[in-house]
Amino acid sequence: MNGYKGVNLRDILLNDTLGESAARSLLSSFSFPLNPDVEYFLKNVAIEFSRQSISSTYLIMASFRGTYVLAGYFTLANKIFCIDKQCLPNRKWRSRLSKFDQFDNEIQRYTISAPLIGQLGKNYANSYDKLITGDELLRLALDKVREMQNIVGGKIVYLECEQKDSLIDFYSRNGFVNLGLRSLDKDETDKLSGHYLVQMLRYM
Repeated sequence: MNGYKGVNLRDILLNDTLGESAARSLLSSFSFPLNPDVEYFLKNVAIEFSRQSISSTYLIMASFRGTYVLAGYFTLANKIFCIDKQCLPNRKWRSRLSKFDQFDNEIQRYTISAPLIGQLGKNYANSYDKLITGDELLRLALDKVREMQNIVGGKIVYLECEQKDSLIDFYSRNGFVNLGLRSLDKDETDKLSGHYLVQMLRYM
């Protein structure tokens, strides 16, 4: 995937020459009409979350006519989540999770701590979305997850997506397994369609 470079938003904020004004100018160029939450997060939440180390947002810059433009981004965070025992597709998955989870016999659920791909989206402004495919953007996010896991350990990566066939098919094609639904929180209902998010895991 030549021609791309990833920039941690936190590095821009901490740079004496660039700082918050440069970060906000760059983020303002992002457009994602397919999901308002993806655009809202980058423009209104990502800077504060980066400052507080709640999550890390990586801006993917693509070479375009001799310069680099914002082609997409993804956000990673640590996440503790629960999976119902009956949602696991087979014994192999139960064996995999047993190395990294805690199982609560009373509620019959697995509690797991793993990297979360919290946001993922291409920049549709100026047709910059054509500079990178969704598969490539996700692969860059997974590469960053692998770097994290090489340092701290772990084999699981987690994400949630809207209950849309196109999204479920996209993540399934990239090695994720559908493990059930989570009801939307109150603050999510005004930005996302439907009533649920699909929980998906990948074993790295």
